[in-house]
Amino acid sequence: MTAIVAETPIIELRSDRSDDDIEIVIRAVYRQILGNSYLMDSDRLLTSESLLRNGSITVKEFVRAVAVSELYRDKYFHSNSQVRFIELNYKHLLGRAPLYESEIAYHVDLYNAEGYEADIDSYIDSPEYENNFGENIVPYHRGFKSQVGQKNIGYSRMFQLYRGYASSDLAQGYKNGRLTWEVAKNLASPIHPASTNALAGAASGSRGEVYRIRLMSSASPKSTVVRKVTTEILVPLEQLSSKLQQLNRKGNKVMSITRA
Repeated sequence: MTAIVAETPIIELRSDRSDDDIEIVIRAVYRQILGNSYLMDSDRLLTSESLLRNGSITVKEFVRAVAVSELYRDKYFHSNSQVRFIELNYKHLLGRAPLYESEIAYHVDLYNAEGYEADIDSYIDSPEYENNFGENIVPYHRGFKSQVGQKNIGYSRMFQLYRGYASSDLAQGYKNGRLTWEVAKNLASPIHPASTNALAGAASGSRGEVYRIRLMSSASPKSTVVRKVTTEILVPLEQLSSKLQQLNRKGNKVMSITRA
């Protein structure tokens, strides 16, 4: 297998910065937060760039400005499922893949309760962001290294989201979550070389396979009986991601996912 990961440089804006240093930081932020997608000059956030240049905001606040911008929303929020958007937020803002189903559920609930900007702030204002990037380091892909306090499954999951330095998240063409099955089952993602067709589809199963979802659901809101009901449903692989999102929105708890 040919390696597809290059060592990610750590780019920091220091106090003795030059104009060239600031330009390098600005371009690095756009590249990271926008998923290496093409940026037109007319899309640049010139006001925020100016504030960074004159020292009025930090790199962290410039990252926030890009992530809450209409540019970012148009590229990744409006055109993707909510789970896919959360996966990309973890990749772009924290430099890793989501590890737990609870992480996905947390951001779904936060967005529904408080809205888009509050959800974005939760990544950038988190202790994880502060401990890894602080105020003046550009976020970078750090999920390829073993890290204290992080599961090693993050390594293989990051490969599902990152397909090389020249790859764009928009060009990959995925609209639904890539890690839904692995995160729900708490499994590591298989790693495929970039030359295989597995990268173009779900890496955890073959098209046509059927999965059994065992779930716990609440009784009907109109019912006077407070109880939980355990049921099983069969779902084709190609519908698995959308079905899990639908179940989550309805407040169901997925207990297991197995091949039928």
